[in-house]
Amino acid sequence: MAKYFDVIIVGAGPAGSLAALKLARGGANVCLLERGKYPGAKNMFGGLLHNTPVLNEILPDFHERAPLERHVYRKSISFMTPRAAVALDFENETFDKPPFNGYTVFRPAFDMWLAEEAVKAGALLSCECTAEDLIKKDGRIAGVTVKGREGEIRGNIVIAADGVLSFLAKKAGLRQDFKAENMGVGIKLLLGFPEETINERFHLVRDQGADISFLGAMGDMRGGGFLYTNRESISIGLVTHLDSLKASGKAPYEVLNDFLEHPSVKKLVKGGTPLEYSAHLIPEGGYKAIPNLFTGGLMLAGDAAGLCYTNGLNLEGINLAMTSGALAGETAIDALKAGDYSAKILSSYKKKLDESFVMKDMKTFKNAAAMMHLERLFRTYPRILANIMERVYKTDGVPRSKLLRLARKEALKEAGLKGLISDGFKIGRSLL
Repeated sequence: MAKYFDVIIVGAGPAGSLAALKLARGGANVCLLERGKYPGAKNMFGGLLHNTPVLNEILPDFHERAPLERHVYRKSISFMTPRAAVALDFENETFDKPPFNGYTVFRPAFDMWLAEEAVKAGALLSCECTAEDLIKKDGRIAGVTVKGREGEIRGNIVIAADGVLSFLAKKAGLRQDFKAENMGVGIKLLLGFPEETINERFHLVRDQGADISFLGAMGDMRGGGFLYTNRESISIGLVTHLDSLKASGKAPYEVLNDFLEHPSVKKLVKGGTPLEYSAHLIPEGGYKAIPNLFTGGLMLAGDAAGLCYTNGLNLEGINLAMTSGALAGETAIDALKAGDYSAKILSSYKKKLDESFVMKDMKTFKNAAAMMHLERLFRTYPRILANIMERVYKTDGVPRSKLLRLARKEALKEAGLKGLISDGFKIGRSLL
């Protein structure tokens, strides 16, 4: 006999668990399905958690109770060539005072904690439970079939928060097959260090944390690197476009090993104890690659909805996922009150997203995905910066040029006038 719930949520990541928490507090009978042994088991260790409004609204004391590692105090970006690096460092006193702007976290620990909050509110969590297919009734989605003893789980609404490869979104006809150029691969290594070593190496005190981005870190490949400091470890890795990785002919671990051997990276990871290695797909198509987000009885949230973008400096995802999960939960509560689970009433989910910062930011940077396909962004421009800085600081008896003249000379030499104009237009269109 099939089990029955008001709402079935597939995926106990930040989007799914926040949706479950919202619904359970609203009195709904909620089932939260997770294919891993526990929430977060399928996620990579280490990441950034932003202090988003929705998190503060639903869990205002999360910063006191959640398993957080460090608050992010220092932000840096390093433009790299094979033998040099030019770094831009940003520290802000306000980032060092509560409420903090963001935190480093271990996703397995944080995801488990967030799912437990939903369980405390009344949601049922079922782990090692994989949704295989959708159940349809009267022209709408009415549940899922799952592997194992459960068989069928029926409900009025299904919220698919099952990740970037969302099998349920495809089953519902809400998305087509993926294109490699719209996908990224995150490659991450967790390295253990004593807390005092991290503080000394990254110029931190107390529970301050550093977030460092690297551009030009992978030679001919498109993508960038990252480093987050945890309390007694660092998370370091790369995000590269899937098509670029495929064209390189390299395995993810080979690309990561090359990155770790760069002189400016090698000194940061020296002496670390490898604790965890993982790789994960990331939706990088931006606003233009967002699938249809709802149909009768079903909504998509988080990575399943393609809610991830880059603005050239940051890759935003988890904050968008949590907000979409909360809004999907709100929409489901409205539908349950109305006793109507049709596409018409669930369309208010898309309207809520459009009115939130989520879709506004996705639209603002809708052209940034195209910018990230510029080859010169990852090779030529970091080299131009490094060449300029080398000429500025090098003393070899050659007469010095004024800085603007030097910059113009190096830019024209490396990219050419046509290339500079073309790239300037594309970058400006993406970010301005």
